[in-house]
Amino acid sequence: MSSTTNNEGDIRAALVEQDLVECMVALPGQLFTNTQIPACIWFLTKNKNARTDKSGRKLRDRTGEVLFIDARNLGYMKDRVLRDFTPDDIQKVADLYHAWKTGEALNGVTYEDQAGFCKSATIAEIKKHDCVLTPGRYVGAAEEEDDGVPFAEKMATLTAKLSEQFAESAQLEAQIKKNLKGLGYEL
Repeated sequence: MSSTTNNEGDIRAALVEQDLVECMVALPGQLFTNTQIPACIWFLTKNKNARTDKSGRKLRDRTGEVLFIDARNLGYMKDRVLRDFTPDDIQKVADLYHAWKTGEALNGVTYEDQAGFCKSATIAEIKKHDCVLTPGRYVGAAEEEDDGVPFAEKMATLTAKLSEQFAESAQLEAQIKKNLKGLGYEL
C-alpha cells in the first residue's frame, strides 16, 4: 500500500493513474491464523462507469474516485490470539461499499465520508500522497467528543490525584519496609 521497494511504488502509481483501484479496506491485525499483521483488501475494476451490474443494481459513475475504509477498529478478540468480525461488522462495511457504488441508501445506510472510518478520495488527492493507498491516510482520525472540561482544569485534577497516589505509595513502601524489618529482612 505504501512500499516503494522492487518497483511496488511504480506498479501502485500505474494502478491509480489507470483508475483501476476501486476500494481499499484496511483490516485489523490478528485476523488470520498465519499472520498477526494487519491486512488490506484491494477491490480493482476496469469499469467505474455508470451502468447496471449483473444483479440488476444501478451503479453510479465512480470514475476518478477511490473508496477508503479503515476497518481496523472493528471486530472482537475471539480468543487470546485471533480477532474476528461479527456479522454486523461485515454488513456495515458491505452496505457502506454498495451505498458508495450506487449512490443510494442500502439497508438504511447512505454513503457519506466519516472521519476515522471512510473517505471517497479523488485520483488527484491520491497523487498528492505519492499514490500511497493506506486507508488511514485518507480517512484521518475519528473526532473526539469534548467533555467540556478545560485542559488546565483537567490537568490540575489529574496532578492532584497523582500527588495523592504518590503519598499513599510512600506510606505503603514504609509499611512494607517495617514489616520486612520485623521479619529480619532490612532494605
